[in-house]
Amino acid sequence: MFGIVNALYSKEVNMEKQILDNILKLHVMFLKGEEGGKRANLSGANLYGADLSEADLSQASLSGANLRGADLTGANLSGANLIRADLTGADLTKANLYWADLTKANLSKANLSKANLSKADLYWADLYWADLRGADLTGANLSKAKLTRADLSKAYLAGANLYGANLTGAILLGANLYWVNLSGANLSKANLSGVDLFGADLTKANLTEANLFEANLFGANLTDTILAE
Repeated sequence: MFGIVNALYSKEVNMEKQILDNILKLHVMFLKGEEGGKRANLSGANLYGADLSEADLSQASLSGANLRGADLTGANLSGANLIRADLTGADLTKANLYWADLTKANLSKANLSKANLSKADLYWADLYWADLRGADLTGANLSKAKLTRADLSKAYLAGANLYGANLTGAILLGANLYWVNLSGANLSKANLSGVDLFGADLTKANLTEANLFEANLFGANLTDTILAE
């Protein structure tokens, strides 16, 4: 746990691990209000392939950090600053990202299944082919986000903002999109089978070739929605 796997820096692994472990230790002390504690500042840090599973990085600064392929399963990142962080291929299964700032972060091909992303800011985030099955995105800001081919099956997105988001080819089987803002979103070829879109705003959304089998559109705003070309 907390080790670093990075072949490019193999000669520095021990030093890097020691530094990281110390930063995490001081951060936990900071969160507990203990004397000598210090908020973790890992902005721009190279944490490629790092094992941060179950780590408590709530309120930490990780803006611009390289977390490609990192193991963050079960990690606590609530309220963390992850602006422009690179989380490509990272494992964030069951991670807590409540109210985290992921503006313009790269989460392409990341595993976010059953993660808590409620109230998270994912403005312009790249979630291409990300696994978001069963994730909680209640009230999250996903405006302008790239969710092409992302799997959001059974995800909970009630009240989320997906204005102008790209969901081309996304899978949303059985997802809850209750009162979601999808105005101007691209949902072409998306699988919306069994989706609850009650009260959703689909103004000017593109639903060309989308699968809406057994979807609930009661009360949805379909003004200028593109259903076919």
